[in-house]
Amino acid sequence: MGEWLVEAGIGETRFALIEAGAIVEARIALDGTIRAGTVTAARFLGRDGPFGRVALAAGGEALLARVPAGLAEGAALDVVIEREAVPERGRWKLPVARGLDGAPPAAEPPLPPARPAGPGPDALEAAGWSDLLDQAASGEVPFAGGLLRIDLTAAMTVIDVDGLLPPAELARAGAAAAGAAIRRFGIAGSIGIDLPTVADRAARQAAAAALDAVLPPPFERTAVNGFGLLHLVRPRRRPSLLELVQADPAAAAARALLRRAEREVIGGRHRLVAPPAVARVIDAHPAWLAELGRRTGAELGLRADPALPMSGGHVEPQG
Repeated sequence: MGEWLVEAGIGETRFALIEAGAIVEARIALDGTIRAGTVTAARFLGRDGPFGRVALAAGGEALLARVPAGLAEGAALDVVIEREAVPERGRWKLPVARGLDGAPPAAEPPLPPARPAGPGPDALEAAGWSDLLDQAASGEVPFAGGLLRIDLTAAMTVIDVDGLLPPAELARAGAAAAGAAIRRFGIAGSIGIDLPTVADRAARQAAAAALDAVLPPPFERTAVNGFGLLHLVRPRRRPSLLELVQADPAAAAARALLRRAEREVIGGRHRLVAPPAVARVIDAHPAWLAELGRRTGAELGLRADPALPMSGGHVEPQG
């Protein structure tokens, strides 16, 4: 049985399920996100193609699935958020809601209260948090004997399995690694997995069974076909870590830098040093630096360094 860690960061809240010292499931909720499962009052704005459109009392708008017959423009209703806003090709798709017509929203397992990062032992980092973010940014996930390459497309997430193991062995190991990655990064919706071509039907069934063993339901999948392709679909309630990190790498790096600073800085005068794109994000959110100062008791500045890579931000003391 794993343990959920919930960390109230600056600009984001982090969630990680840790088993045997490793992260098996993780997600990030950006500040201001209306989370899946939230029940809120709304006002019907009218139809938007096959959906309706509602203004949410919790803030912003959402698409309304299954518009009730006779619902008039301007009418009040209660809704539950079924899918959070998700990034796609430089824009954010609106969250999707449904009317709360007496059917209660699906409940998720309760999680412990969020706590600040703060100084002291870093259980999240010890379980591999930074490595997880690096993999989400690159889409490359190594496993024993091979490598997953995960690509985001408008239609689906595609996972390519590559390696030097014999085909049947690589298919089995790659399917298990893909299933673990799908769970770890919170990948949902339509997912295609490209395994090595294996002629033997029993070997293909073994690969599919290896995925089933590590990926908890609910999901639906096909068999592995003769070309090594397996297609599966998982309910989508929020963006995956890959979508969040890759949609705005500079913002993701900025929030990661703030986390490191929160753990390293205690009082005094310090300066965050970051590549220009990351510095611009922090500069555009003055409340973030102010909150970091409040949490650490430090006087803080910011300096851009063009020589740094995206993830190369750090803290330097000042006098």
